[in-house]
Amino acid sequence: MSSAAFPVAPGPGGGLLLFRYSGVPVILAPSWWLGALAVVVFYAPLVGDLMPGADTVSSIALATAFAILLGISVLAHELGHCVVALRLGLPVRRLRLFLLGGLAEIARTPRRPGHEGVVAAAGPAVSIVLAGICGIGLLLIPSGGPVWLLVLECAFANVAVGIFNLLPGLPLDGGRMLRAGVWAATGRRGIGTRAAVLGGWIVAALLVAWSLWGLADASPDRWLRLGVCVLTAWFVIAGAGGELAAEQRRTWPEGLTLADIVRPVLQLPAESPVADALAAAAGRGVVLVRADGVAAGLLDEVAARQLAERSPFAPAEQAAEPIRPESVLLASEPGEEIAERVWETAAWQFVVVDDEGRPSGVLRREDLRAAIEDRGRR
Repeated sequence: MSSAAFPVAPGPGGGLLLFRYSGVPVILAPSWWLGALAVVVFYAPLVGDLMPGADTVSSIALATAFAILLGISVLAHELGHCVVALRLGLPVRRLRLFLLGGLAEIARTPRRPGHEGVVAAAGPAVSIVLAGICGIGLLLIPSGGPVWLLVLECAFANVAVGIFNLLPGLPLDGGRMLRAGVWAATGRRGIGTRAAVLGGWIVAALLVAWSLWGLADASPDRWLRLGVCVLTAWFVIAGAGGELAAEQRRTWPEGLTLADIVRPVLQLPAESPVADALAAAAGRGVVLVRADGVAAGLLDEVAARQLAERSPFAPAEQAAEPIRPESVLLASEPGEEIAERVWETAAWQFVVVDDEGRPSGVLRREDLRAAIEDRGRR
């Protein structure tokens, strides 16, 4: 659960685009409506306990207001992550609100433990500040009325979002802070990830235990507690597993060098017949160069074979994959940074250049995956 507004267009990956912050799309996923409906259904019966005498319409209205305030609280929380990440130069792909909360999708892993810790702490800090503001409001507003209850709901929503996300387990913010601390102490991010994944499993187990306790104790909110806790525990377990898998992909195997997996590079004129370019490749990476010396791209062998079947004398440039800045790797880069770039970039082959910018080879995603899996089996 970690993590004005008019829907104007479908957002990336599905959902409604609420707005953009510094170019980052803020998306309301379809599943958010299901979560809001569940909150209304389960929370409306509890309104009477907080405001005796409230009729059914008032209870539903206040429950709906609570669902909206909870969504706004999560949005503010995620914007805290987003603002700090952008200030540190970390690109944010999008901010998404969904069934169980929200997620600011940061496109690049922080290079320093301090950066990860600050970005992770920003969300709970925003939630705690908002809860404090609402707490002051409760002292100034006469108690018992609908306005007082709305402010109380907002305070509760921010306290819940802030405290829950401080729990020390991935993928929660507290887990990221734990990882940053262990990373800073040991100098190894992988150790921090494993510690925070273990924390995530413990958090999930405690959530399930708390929900079962509510059932055994016949708590008034037992069914709401059960539904929220089971779904959240599933979210935490799945997120922790995803973080562990991502860390394993990011880890550069000991003893592996880039030279072990990079393919030799062959430069060919961009106007070469595609059939000849395929024949000349012979397992090497092919950089297609135009007459003016500018690289047209890397030969995409799948597209090239399809083109060669239709028109073998077509220019190989028609089957070229553009060379973008993010698909260029420095041979001197640390292995973990190379692995991270390969997994996070939407490309299947990368040009490796030396310190003077000359192509020295081509790295394919499949070759890196095979090398990591092979080392993992040893």
